[in-house]
Amino acid sequence: MNETMPSAPEMQPQQDNTQPSQPVAQHNIPQTDTSPGAHQPQPSDPRSTQHSRQGRDWLAIARRRFSLIGATIVAMMLIWLAAGEIGWAILRSVFGDDAPMWATVLVSSGTIYLIAMPLSMLIATRVPVLRTAQYPMRAGEFLRILIMVVAVGYVGNIIGTVLSLVLSQGQSSNRIVDILAGGDWWVNVLFIVVLAPIFEEWMFRQQIISRLRRYGEKTAILYSALAFGLFHYNLYQFFYAFGMGLLLGYVYTRTSRLRYPILMHMLFNLNGSVVGPLIIRQVDPRLFDGSTSNEELLRLVQTADARLAGLGYYSLYVMVLLALTIAGIVLLIVKRKSWEFYTAPEELPAGCVTRTAYGNIGTISYLLLTIALTVVALLM
Repeated sequence: MNETMPSAPEMQPQQDNTQPSQPVAQHNIPQTDTSPGAHQPQPSDPRSTQHSRQGRDWLAIARRRFSLIGATIVAMMLIWLAAGEIGWAILRSVFGDDAPMWATVLVSSGTIYLIAMPLSMLIATRVPVLRTAQYPMRAGEFLRILIMVVAVGYVGNIIGTVLSLVLSQGQSSNRIVDILAGGDWWVNVLFIVVLAPIFEEWMFRQQIISRLRRYGEKTAILYSALAFGLFHYNLYQFFYAFGMGLLLGYVYTRTSRLRYPILMHMLFNLNGSVVGPLIIRQVDPRLFDGSTSNEELLRLVQTADARLAGLGYYSLYVMVLLALTIAGIVLLIVKRKSWEFYTAPEELPAGCVTRTAYGNIGTISYLLLTIALTVVALLM
């Protein structure tokens, strides 16, 4: 059963001097709380003498709820690892060492989406959801944030790749690239373009943010993004997943509609797992590694060889991605003061956020587990 909603301390508005005191965009979420007890009398300040006991109780409940969310994602990871081991054992018994890629992806991805996530939610349901109104998102703003997602994704990918190669002395490899290279297109579409965005956004945006946003919108978004980045336990993916998590978490917070972050996530994955690899396959690998002589290149030009046309498509694709990345970075800089956050019903005091959100057994356990898995994956 869900915990009883505590009386929240009355917090003064904590808004940046660049943001309005009331929502001004059609898609913004006003400070609405329709959960039980939302309109009960509130104590003045949890740190005051008169209400110190009540304030401590309130912070203790908040810390326990963050710990329950941490325990939820720890359980999700452990169930995933256990189900995966059982799945690999079954694959080896059926296919030996020649399991088809669809079966490999089914074990690695199907176990998390169809088994681990649903089962782990049995813990999360003990934390009540904050009900908020839903708002539509204008097409122009959707496109702008999507471009930012592309920019953050590719810049983060570069950072993750460089750090992984440096820390492993060039010995590590990106397992996602290996999966994409060996998988059929329909496998990539089903698992990476369709299932991954739906289940991951449902888990990390809707379930986590909806249960933690009562303690602060920024706090919930950051917690969700960090959990999402570490969930991949892959340094190659951490930085872009974390950056995407911040943007997609903001979109969900402002709209309370899961369709928008899911669609952005789908489009990003579609490009990386289907469009990009399809274009790269049109190019002869020898044109990349320098093994093609000048005479052969001249012959390709004179005969309008299809391999040269493939290189042209690839070059155009790279230029488009570069343009989108630059545009996204510019938008992030220009729009940096226009992000809108509103004081939550039980906004945590600034000095209590880190201790309450991350200084609990559930969250600490998740951090230790996923960091350890990331290190092992990098070194192995």
